[in-house]
Amino acid sequence: MMHYLDLLVFISYMMGVIGIGIYFLMRNQGVDDYYVGGRRIGSIHIGLSVVATDVGGGFSIGLGGLGFIMGLAGSWMLFTGLLGAWLSAVILIPRVKQMEASRVFYTFPQFLGSFYTPRVALLAGIISAIGYLGFTSSQILAGAILAEATFTPMLDRQTALIIMGAIVILYTAMGGIKAVIYTDTIQWIILMGGLIFIGIPISYYSVGGLTGIREVLPPEFFSLANISWQQMLNWAVTIIPIWFVGMTLYQRIYASKNRRQAQRAWYIAGLFEWPVMAFMGVLLGLFARVAIEQGLFGYLGYSSHLHINPEQGLPLLLRTVLPVGMMGLMMAAYFSAIMSTADSCLMASSGNFITDILGRWFRLPQGRKGFLLISQGLTFGLGSIALLLATVMPNVLELMLYSYAFMVSGLFVPVMGGLFYKKASSAAAFWAMLLGGGTTLVLIIGGRELPWGLDPNIFGISLSFFTFILINFTKKS
Repeated sequence: MMHYLDLLVFISYMMGVIGIGIYFLMRNQGVDDYYVGGRRIGSIHIGLSVVATDVGGGFSIGLGGLGFIMGLAGSWMLFTGLLGAWLSAVILIPRVKQMEASRVFYTFPQFLGSFYTPRVALLAGIISAIGYLGFTSSQILAGAILAEATFTPMLDRQTALIIMGAIVILYTAMGGIKAVIYTDTIQWIILMGGLIFIGIPISYYSVGGLTGIREVLPPEFFSLANISWQQMLNWAVTIIPIWFVGMTLYQRIYASKNRRQAQRAWYIAGLFEWPVMAFMGVLLGLFARVAIEQGLFGYLGYSSHLHINPEQGLPLLLRTVLPVGMMGLMMAAYFSAIMSTADSCLMASSGNFITDILGRWFRLPQGRKGFLLISQGLTFGLGSIALLLATVMPNVLELMLYSYAFMVSGLFVPVMGGLFYKKASSAAAFWAMLLGGGTTLVLIIGGRELPWGLDPNIFGISLSFFTFILINFTKKS
Protein backbone atom coordinates (compact mmCIF):
# COMPACT_ATOMS: atom_id res chain seq x y z
CA MET A 1 0.00 0.00 0.00
CA MET A 2 1.16 3.53 -0.71
CA HIS A 3 2.81 5.43 2.13
CA TYR A 4 0.84 8.39 3.49
CA LEU A 5 3.53 10.78 2.20
CA ASP A 6 3.07 9.47 -1.34
CA LEU A 7 -0.69 9.84 -0.99
CA LEU A 8 -0.27 13.41 0.22
CA VAL A 9 1.92 14.31 -2.79
CA PHE A 10 -0.49 12.64 -5.19
CA ILE A 11 -3.65 14.22 -3.72
CA SER A 12 -2.03 17.66 -3.63
CA TYR A 13 -1.23 17.37 -7.33
CA MET A 14 -4.78 16.38 -8.22
CA MET A 15 -6.21 19.29 -6.25
CA GLY A 16 -3.84 21.63 -8.08
CA VAL A 17 -5.13 20.41 -11.46
CA ILE A 18 -8.73 21.03 -10.43
CA GLY A 19 -7.66 24.49 -9.21
CA ILE A 20 -6.39 25.32 -12.73
CA GLY A 21 -9.80 24.39 -14.11
CA ILE A 22 -11.49 26.74 -11.63
CA TYR A 23 -9.04 29.53 -12.49
CA PHE A 24 -9.86 29.40 -16.21
CA LEU A 25 -13.56 28.97 -15.45
CA MET A 26 -13.43 32.50 -14.05
CA ARG A 27 -11.38 33.91 -16.96
CA ASN A 28 -12.97 32.41 -20.08
CA GLN A 29 -14.78 35.12 -22.05
CA GLY A 30 -16.57 33.10 -24.73
CA VAL A 31 -16.37 30.47 -27.43
CA ASP A 32 -12.90 31.54 -28.65
CA ASP A 33 -11.43 31.17 -25.18
CA TYR A 34 -13.23 27.93 -24.37
CA TYR A 35 -12.46 26.00 -27.58
CA VAL A 36 -9.40 27.65 -29.23
CA GLY A 37 -7.69 29.55 -26.40
CA GLY A 38 -8.22 33.01 -27.85
CA ARG A 39 -6.02 32.10 -30.90
CA ARG A 40 -2.88 33.60 -29.35
CA ILE A 41 -0.98 30.79 -27.60
CA GLY A 42 2.77 30.42 -28.30
CA SER A 43 4.65 27.50 -29.83
CA ILE A 44 6.20 26.11 -26.63
CA HIS A 45 2.86 25.67 -24.87
CA ILE A 46 1.24 24.36 -28.07
CA GLY A 47 4.11 21.95 -28.81
CA LEU A 48 4.19 20.47 -25.33
CA SER A 49 0.41 20.24 -25.33
CA VAL A 50 0.45 18.44 -28.70
CA VAL A 51 2.96 15.81 -27.57
CA ALA A 52 1.31 15.45 -24.17
CA THR A 53 -2.02 14.89 -25.90
CA ASP A 54 -0.72 12.49 -28.54
CA VAL A 55 1.60 10.42 -26.34
CA GLY A 56 -0.21 10.94 -23.07
CA GLY A 57 -1.20 8.16 -20.75
CA GLY A 58 -2.50 5.64 -23.25
CA PHE A 59 0.75 5.54 -25.19
CA SER A 60 2.78 5.85 -21.97
CA ILE A 61 1.13 2.81 -20.43
CA GLY A 62 0.85 1.16 -23.86
CA LEU A 63 4.57 1.69 -24.56
CA GLY A 64 5.36 0.07 -21.24
CA GLY A 65 3.29 -2.91 -22.38
CA LEU A 66 5.16 -3.08 -25.70
CA GLY A 67 8.53 -2.92 -23.95
CA PHE A 68 7.33 -5.72 -21.66
CA ILE A 69 6.40 -7.91 -24.64
CA MET A 70 8.93 -7.08 -27.37
CA GLY A 71 11.62 -4.79 -25.96
CA LEU A 72 13.21 -1.83 -27.74
CA ALA A 73 11.47 -2.49 -31.06
CA GLY A 74 8.24 -1.25 -29.48
CA SER A 75 9.65 2.27 -29.86
CA TRP A 76 8.85 2.18 -33.59
CA MET A 77 5.21 2.86 -32.75
CA LEU A 78 6.04 6.48 -31.88
CA PHE A 79 8.38 6.87 -34.86
CA THR A 80 5.17 7.00 -36.87
CA GLY A 81 4.14 9.90 -34.62
CA LEU A 82 7.30 11.81 -35.58
CA LEU A 83 6.59 11.25 -39.28
CA GLY A 84 2.96 12.30 -38.91
CA ALA A 85 3.84 15.47 -36.99
CA TRP A 86 6.45 16.68 -39.46
CA LEU A 87 4.41 15.78 -42.55
CA SER A 88 1.38 17.67 -41.27
CA ALA A 89 3.59 20.64 -40.33
CA VAL A 90 4.74 20.91 -43.96
CA ILE A 91 1.53 19.94 -45.78
CA LEU A 92 -1.45 20.79 -43.57
CA ILE A 93 -0.62 23.74 -41.32
CA PRO A 94 0.20 26.27 -44.10
CA ARG A 95 -3.13 25.52 -45.79
CA VAL A 96 -5.15 25.78 -42.57
CA LYS A 97 -3.57 29.09 -41.58
CA GLN A 98 -4.03 30.47 -45.09
CA MET A 99 -7.74 29.63 -45.00
CA GLU A 100 -8.10 31.08 -41.49
CA ALA A 101 -7.35 34.51 -42.93
CA SER A 102 -10.83 34.58 -44.49
CA ARG A 103 -12.79 32.12 -42.28
CA VAL A 104 -13.32 31.41 -38.59
CA PHE A 105 -12.73 27.78 -37.64
CA TYR A 106 -13.36 26.08 -34.31
CA THR A 107 -13.39 22.41 -35.34
CA PHE A 108 -11.92 20.00 -37.86
CA PRO A 109 -15.27 19.34 -39.63
CA GLN A 110 -15.63 23.09 -40.29
CA PHE A 111 -12.28 22.98 -42.11
CA LEU A 112 -13.33 19.89 -44.06
CA GLY A 113 -16.70 21.48 -44.84
CA SER A 114 -14.93 24.36 -46.57
CA PHE A 115 -14.03 21.89 -49.36
CA TYR A 116 -17.37 20.08 -49.46
CA THR A 117 -21.04 20.44 -48.46
CA PRO A 118 -22.56 20.84 -44.96
CA ARG A 119 -23.70 17.20 -45.14
CA VAL A 120 -20.05 16.08 -45.39
CA ALA A 121 -19.11 18.30 -42.44
CA LEU A 122 -21.95 16.82 -40.37
CA LEU A 123 -20.84 13.25 -41.03
CA ALA A 124 -17.24 14.21 -40.23
CA GLY A 125 -18.45 15.73 -36.96
CA ILE A 126 -20.27 12.53 -36.01
CA ILE A 127 -17.27 10.30 -36.82
CA SER A 128 -14.84 12.59 -34.98
CA ALA A 129 -17.08 13.01 -31.93
CA ILE A 130 -17.61 9.26 -31.52
CA GLY A 131 -13.92 8.49 -32.13
CA TYR A 132 -12.71 10.97 -29.54
CA LEU A 133 -15.27 9.76 -27.05
CA GLY A 134 -13.70 6.30 -27.36
CA PHE A 135 -10.24 7.81 -27.07
CA THR A 136 -11.24 9.62 -23.87
CA SER A 137 -12.39 6.28 -22.50
CA SER A 138 -9.02 4.70 -23.26
CA GLN A 139 -7.23 7.36 -21.23
CA ILE A 140 -9.55 7.02 -18.25
CA LEU A 141 -8.97 3.26 -18.43
CA ALA A 142 -5.19 3.83 -18.51
CA GLY A 143 -5.47 5.85 -15.33
CA ALA A 144 -7.58 3.19 -13.67
CA ILE A 145 -5.11 0.40 -14.55
CA LEU A 146 -2.27 2.49 -13.15
CA ALA A 147 -4.21 3.35 -9.98
CA GLU A 148 -5.34 -0.26 -9.45
CA ALA A 149 -1.78 -1.58 -9.66
CA THR A 150 -0.44 1.21 -7.47
CA PHE A 151 -3.03 1.36 -4.70
CA THR A 152 -3.81 -2.39 -4.38
CA PRO A 153 -5.55 -3.63 -2.24
CA MET A 154 -7.04 -0.29 -1.28
CA LEU A 155 -8.50 0.46 -4.73
CA ASP A 156 -10.21 -1.76 -7.29
CA ARG A 157 -10.57 -1.09 -11.03
CA GLN A 158 -14.14 0.25 -10.93
CA THR A 159 -13.45 2.66 -8.08
CA ALA A 160 -10.29 3.86 -9.82
CA LEU A 161 -12.27 4.47 -13.01
CA ILE A 162 -14.78 6.63 -11.17
CA ILE A 163 -12.08 8.69 -9.43
CA MET A 164 -10.00 9.24 -12.59
CA GLY A 165 -13.05 10.02 -14.68
CA ALA A 166 -14.45 12.48 -12.15
CA ILE A 167 -11.20 14.48 -11.93
CA VAL A 168 -10.71 14.70 -15.71
CA ILE A 169 -14.34 15.57 -16.41
CA LEU A 170 -14.50 18.21 -13.68
CA TYR A 171 -11.51 20.37 -14.59
CA THR A 172 -11.98 19.98 -18.36
CA ALA A 173 -15.64 20.96 -18.27
CA MET A 174 -14.84 23.99 -16.14
CA GLY A 175 -11.74 25.41 -17.82
CA GLY A 176 -11.98 24.56 -21.52
CA ILE A 177 -8.99 24.44 -23.90
CA LYS A 178 -6.89 26.97 -21.96
CA ALA A 179 -7.03 24.79 -18.86
CA VAL A 180 -6.17 21.83 -21.08
CA ILE A 181 -3.16 23.41 -22.82
CA TYR A 182 -1.58 25.02 -19.77
CA THR A 183 -2.03 21.92 -17.61
CA ASP A 184 -0.59 19.87 -20.50
CA THR A 185 2.61 21.94 -20.33
CA ILE A 186 2.96 21.38 -16.60
CA GLN A 187 2.01 17.71 -16.90
CA TRP A 188 4.55 17.00 -19.63
CA ILE A 189 7.37 18.67 -17.69
CA ILE A 190 6.42 16.60 -14.62
CA LEU A 191 6.35 13.38 -16.66
CA MET A 192 9.71 14.02 -18.34
CA GLY A 193 11.35 15.00 -15.05
CA GLY A 194 9.86 12.00 -13.29
CA LEU A 195 11.06 9.54 -15.93
CA ILE A 196 14.55 11.00 -16.43
CA PHE A 197 15.47 11.67 -12.80
CA ILE A 198 13.39 9.12 -10.88
CA GLY A 199 11.74 6.28 -12.79
CA ILE A 200 14.44 5.13 -15.22
CA PRO A 201 17.59 5.38 -13.03
CA ILE A 202 16.02 3.78 -9.94
CA SER A 203 14.40 0.99 -11.99
CA TYR A 204 17.65 0.30 -13.84
CA TYR A 205 19.56 0.02 -10.57
CA SER A 206 16.86 -2.15 -8.94
CA VAL A 207 16.97 -4.84 -11.64
CA GLY A 208 20.77 -5.11 -11.46
CA GLY A 209 21.79 -2.86 -14.31
CA LEU A 210 22.84 -4.20 -17.69
CA THR A 211 24.15 -7.44 -16.21
CA GLY A 212 20.83 -8.24 -14.53
CA ILE A 213 18.90 -7.38 -17.68
CA ARG A 214 21.02 -9.55 -20.00
CA GLU A 215 20.77 -12.53 -17.63
CA VAL A 216 16.99 -12.57 -17.95
CA LEU A 217 16.00 -11.34 -21.42
CA PRO A 218 16.69 -12.99 -24.78
CA PRO A 219 18.76 -11.03 -27.37
CA GLU A 220 15.74 -10.01 -29.48
CA PHE A 221 14.58 -7.66 -26.71
CA PHE A 222 17.56 -5.43 -27.52
CA SER A 223 17.06 -5.45 -31.30
CA LEU A 224 15.18 -2.74 -33.14
CA ALA A 225 14.49 -5.34 -35.84
CA ASN A 226 12.31 -7.42 -33.51
CA ILE A 227 9.14 -6.45 -35.34
CA SER A 228 7.15 -7.69 -38.33
CA TRP A 229 6.44 -5.63 -41.43
CA GLN A 230 2.72 -6.08 -40.75
CA GLN A 231 3.03 -4.45 -37.33
CA MET A 232 4.99 -1.51 -38.74
CA LEU A 233 2.43 -1.05 -41.51
CA ASN A 234 -0.49 -1.28 -39.08
CA TRP A 235 1.02 1.40 -36.83
CA ALA A 236 1.94 3.65 -39.76
CA VAL A 237 -1.48 3.50 -41.41
CA THR A 238 -3.27 4.02 -38.09
CA ILE A 239 -1.11 6.75 -36.52
CA ILE A 240 0.36 8.92 -39.32
CA PRO A 241 -3.03 9.92 -40.81
CA ILE A 242 -4.41 11.01 -37.43
CA TRP A 243 -2.16 14.08 -37.71
CA PHE A 244 -4.32 15.18 -40.64
CA VAL A 245 -7.75 14.43 -39.15
CA GLY A 246 -7.33 14.83 -35.37
CA MET A 247 -9.71 17.36 -33.87
CA THR A 248 -7.37 17.92 -30.91
CA LEU A 249 -4.62 18.91 -33.35
CA TYR A 250 -6.81 21.27 -35.36
CA GLN A 251 -7.84 23.02 -32.13
CA ARG A 252 -4.17 23.66 -31.41
CA ILE A 253 -3.48 24.90 -34.94
CA TYR A 254 -6.35 27.38 -34.49
CA ALA A 255 -5.04 28.33 -31.04
CA SER A 256 -1.55 29.14 -32.42
CA LYS A 257 -0.64 32.77 -33.07
CA ASN A 258 0.43 32.17 -36.68
CA ARG A 259 1.71 29.60 -39.19
CA ARG A 260 5.34 29.70 -38.07
CA GLN A 261 4.42 29.26 -34.42
CA ALA A 262 2.20 26.28 -35.25
CA GLN A 263 4.86 24.61 -37.42
CA ARG A 264 7.50 25.11 -34.77
CA ALA A 265 5.18 23.52 -32.21
CA TRP A 266 4.71 20.46 -34.46
CA TYR A 267 8.48 20.02 -34.95
CA ILE A 268 8.97 20.16 -31.17
CA ALA A 269 6.20 17.62 -30.62
CA GLY A 270 7.66 15.20 -33.18
CA LEU A 271 11.09 15.12 -31.53
CA PHE A 272 9.59 14.55 -28.10
CA GLU A 273 7.60 11.61 -29.50
CA TRP A 274 10.61 9.88 -31.07
CA PRO A 275 13.22 9.28 -29.84
CA VAL A 276 12.62 10.86 -26.41
CA MET A 277 9.37 9.36 -25.12
CA ALA A 278 9.49 6.28 -27.34
CA PHE A 279 12.65 4.86 -25.80
CA MET A 280 11.90 5.95 -22.24
CA GLY A 281 8.52 4.23 -22.33
CA VAL A 282 9.73 0.91 -23.74
CA LEU A 283 12.79 0.88 -21.45
CA LEU A 284 10.58 1.00 -18.37
CA GLY A 285 8.43 -1.78 -19.79
CA LEU A 286 11.57 -3.82 -20.47
CA PHE A 287 12.75 -3.23 -16.88
CA ALA A 288 9.35 -4.42 -15.64
CA ARG A 289 9.75 -7.67 -17.63
CA VAL A 290 13.14 -8.21 -16.00
CA ALA A 291 11.74 -7.44 -12.55
CA ILE A 292 8.92 -10.00 -12.73
CA GLU A 293 11.28 -12.71 -13.98
CA GLN A 294 13.65 -11.90 -11.10
CA GLY A 295 10.80 -12.43 -8.65
CA LEU A 296 10.48 -8.79 -7.56
CA PHE A 297 6.68 -8.93 -7.86
CA GLY A 298 6.38 -12.15 -5.86
CA TYR A 299 5.07 -10.29 -2.80
CA LEU A 300 2.07 -9.25 -4.94
CA GLY A 301 1.40 -12.81 -6.11
CA TYR A 302 2.98 -12.47 -9.58
CA SER A 303 5.76 -14.93 -10.41
CA SER A 304 5.85 -14.84 -14.23
CA HIS A 305 5.10 -12.50 -17.13
CA LEU A 306 2.40 -14.97 -18.14
CA HIS A 307 0.38 -14.09 -15.03
CA ILE A 308 -0.25 -10.37 -15.69
CA ASN A 309 -1.53 -8.00 -18.32
CA PRO A 310 1.64 -6.55 -19.96
CA GLU A 311 0.32 -3.02 -19.35
CA GLN A 312 0.34 -3.68 -15.60
CA GLY A 313 4.07 -4.37 -15.57
CA LEU A 314 5.18 -0.75 -15.57
CA PRO A 315 3.00 0.47 -12.66
CA LEU A 316 3.90 -2.66 -10.64
CA LEU A 317 7.59 -1.93 -11.23
CA LEU A 318 7.29 1.66 -10.03
CA ARG A 319 5.30 0.59 -7.01
CA THR A 320 7.96 -1.98 -6.11
CA VAL A 321 11.22 -0.07 -6.60
CA LEU A 322 10.48 3.56 -5.76
CA PRO A 323 11.18 4.83 -2.24
CA VAL A 324 8.68 6.70 -0.07
CA GLY A 325 7.92 10.17 -1.44
CA MET A 326 9.27 9.33 -4.90
CA MET A 327 6.33 7.03 -5.55
CA GLY A 328 3.86 9.87 -5.15
CA LEU A 329 5.84 12.07 -7.55
CA MET A 330 6.13 9.32 -10.15
CA MET A 331 2.45 8.46 -9.95
CA ALA A 332 1.62 12.15 -10.35
CA ALA A 333 3.84 12.16 -13.45
CA TYR A 334 2.02 9.25 -15.06
CA PHE A 335 -1.41 10.47 -14.10
CA SER A 336 -0.34 13.80 -15.64
CA ALA A 337 0.27 12.08 -18.95
CA ILE A 338 -3.05 10.29 -18.80
CA MET A 339 -5.04 13.41 -17.98
CA SER A 340 -3.26 15.50 -20.62
CA THR A 341 -4.68 13.21 -23.31
CA ALA A 342 -8.05 12.54 -21.71
CA ASP A 343 -8.86 16.25 -21.28
CA SER A 344 -7.90 17.10 -24.87
CA CYS A 345 -9.96 14.27 -26.33
CA LEU A 346 -12.94 15.20 -24.20
CA MET A 347 -12.68 18.82 -25.40
CA ALA A 348 -12.46 17.59 -29.00
CA SER A 349 -15.56 15.43 -28.67
CA SER A 350 -17.43 18.27 -26.97
CA GLY A 351 -16.42 20.74 -29.67
CA ASN A 352 -17.60 18.36 -32.40
CA PHE A 353 -20.95 17.74 -30.76
CA ILE A 354 -21.82 21.35 -29.95
CA THR A 355 -20.47 22.99 -33.14
CA ASP A 356 -20.81 20.38 -35.85
CA ILE A 357 -23.84 18.36 -34.70
CA LEU A 358 -26.08 20.22 -32.26
CA GLY A 359 -25.24 23.57 -33.83
CA ARG A 360 -26.71 22.38 -37.14
CA TRP A 361 -29.95 21.09 -35.66
CA PHE A 362 -30.67 23.57 -32.85
CA ARG A 363 -30.36 27.30 -32.34
CA LEU A 364 -27.88 27.63 -29.49
CA PRO A 365 -27.56 30.71 -27.23
CA GLN A 366 -25.07 33.22 -28.62
CA GLY A 367 -24.37 35.03 -25.36
CA ARG A 368 -21.22 34.27 -23.38
CA LYS A 369 -22.88 32.80 -20.30
CA GLY A 370 -25.47 30.73 -22.14
CA PHE A 371 -23.02 29.21 -24.59
CA LEU A 372 -20.42 28.44 -21.91
CA LEU A 373 -23.04 26.82 -19.70
CA ILE A 374 -24.21 24.54 -22.53
CA SER A 375 -20.60 23.74 -23.50
CA GLN A 376 -19.69 22.85 -19.93
CA GLY A 377 -22.82 20.75 -19.46
CA LEU A 378 -22.22 18.88 -22.71
CA THR A 379 -18.57 18.26 -21.82
CA PHE A 380 -19.64 16.87 -18.46
CA GLY A 381 -22.25 14.61 -20.07
CA LEU A 382 -19.89 13.25 -22.74
CA GLY A 383 -17.23 12.62 -20.11
CA SER A 384 -19.73 10.54 -18.16
CA ILE A 385 -20.48 8.45 -21.28
CA ALA A 386 -16.74 7.94 -21.85
CA LEU A 387 -16.42 6.75 -18.27
CA LEU A 388 -19.17 4.18 -18.79
CA LEU A 389 -17.48 2.97 -21.99
CA ALA A 390 -14.19 2.51 -20.13
CA THR A 391 -15.86 0.02 -17.79
CA VAL A 392 -16.43 -2.50 -20.61
CA MET A 393 -13.02 -2.40 -22.38
CA PRO A 394 -10.13 -4.40 -20.85
CA ASN A 395 -7.14 -3.08 -22.83
CA VAL A 396 -5.89 0.52 -23.13
CA LEU A 397 -3.84 0.29 -26.31
CA GLU A 398 -6.54 -1.75 -28.05
CA LEU A 399 -9.29 0.77 -27.25
CA MET A 400 -7.05 3.68 -28.21
CA LEU A 401 -5.96 2.25 -31.56
CA TYR A 402 -9.53 1.21 -32.40
CA SER A 403 -10.66 4.80 -31.84
CA TYR A 404 -7.81 6.04 -34.03
CA ALA A 405 -8.64 3.51 -36.74
CA PHE A 406 -12.33 4.42 -36.85
CA MET A 407 -11.57 8.12 -37.37
CA VAL A 408 -8.67 7.65 -39.77
CA SER A 409 -10.41 5.20 -42.09
CA GLY A 410 -13.37 7.52 -42.52
CA LEU A 411 -11.74 10.94 -42.60
CA PHE A 412 -8.22 10.72 -44.06
CA VAL A 413 -9.05 10.25 -47.75
CA PRO A 414 -11.58 13.14 -47.93
CA VAL A 415 -9.08 15.47 -46.20
CA MET A 416 -6.30 14.61 -48.65
CA GLY A 417 -8.78 14.92 -51.52
CA GLY A 418 -9.77 18.40 -50.35
CA LEU A 419 -6.13 19.48 -50.01
CA PHE A 420 -4.86 18.15 -53.35
CA TYR A 421 -7.86 17.75 -55.67
CA LYS A 422 -9.56 21.05 -56.47
CA LYS A 423 -12.72 19.56 -57.98
CA ALA A 424 -13.30 16.84 -55.42
CA SER A 425 -16.91 15.69 -55.29
CA SER A 426 -18.88 16.11 -52.07
CA ALA A 427 -20.72 12.87 -52.84
CA ALA A 428 -17.36 11.09 -53.17
CA ALA A 429 -16.21 12.48 -49.82
CA PHE A 430 -19.48 11.50 -48.09
CA TRP A 431 -19.49 7.90 -49.29
CA ALA A 432 -15.74 7.51 -48.76
CA MET A 433 -16.23 8.53 -45.13
CA LEU A 434 -19.28 6.35 -44.61
CA LEU A 435 -17.91 3.20 -46.26
CA GLY A 436 -14.35 3.61 -44.96
CA GLY A 437 -15.33 4.19 -41.32
CA GLY A 438 -18.14 1.64 -41.51
CA THR A 439 -15.90 -1.09 -42.94
CA THR A 440 -13.32 -0.63 -40.19
CA LEU A 441 -16.01 -0.66 -37.52
CA VAL A 442 -17.59 -3.85 -38.89
CA LEU A 443 -14.22 -5.61 -39.09
CA ILE A 444 -13.33 -4.55 -35.54
CA ILE A 445 -16.66 -5.72 -34.11
CA GLY A 446 -16.49 -8.95 -36.12
CA GLY A 447 -13.19 -9.82 -34.46
CA ARG A 448 -12.08 -12.23 -37.18
CA GLU A 449 -8.42 -12.63 -38.13
CA LEU A 450 -7.71 -10.66 -41.29
CA PRO A 451 -5.41 -11.61 -44.18
CA TRP A 452 -1.65 -11.29 -43.45
CA GLY A 453 -2.39 -10.02 -39.94
CA LEU A 454 -3.27 -6.56 -41.23
CA ASP A 455 -5.25 -4.00 -39.24
CA PRO A 456 -8.95 -3.41 -40.10
CA ASN A 457 -8.03 0.22 -40.69
CA ILE A 458 -6.01 -0.70 -43.80
CA PHE A 459 -9.06 -2.26 -45.43
CA GLY A 460 -11.24 0.70 -44.39
CA ILE A 461 -8.86 3.28 -45.87
CA SER A 462 -8.44 1.24 -49.04
CA LEU A 463 -12.20 1.06 -49.60
CA SER A 464 -12.51 4.77 -48.76
CA PHE A 465 -9.83 5.60 -51.36
CA PHE A 466 -11.34 3.51 -54.16
CA THR A 467 -14.81 4.86 -53.39
CA PHE A 468 -13.52 8.44 -53.54
CA ILE A 469 -11.72 7.86 -56.85
CA LEU A 470 -14.59 5.93 -58.43
CA ILE A 471 -17.30 8.49 -57.62
CA ASN A 472 -15.11 11.40 -58.72
CA PHE A 473 -14.37 9.59 -61.99
CA THR A 474 -18.06 8.79 -62.51
CA LYS A 475 -19.07 12.41 -61.89
CA LYS A 476 -16.56 13.59 -64.46
CA SER A 477 -17.79 11.08 -67.01
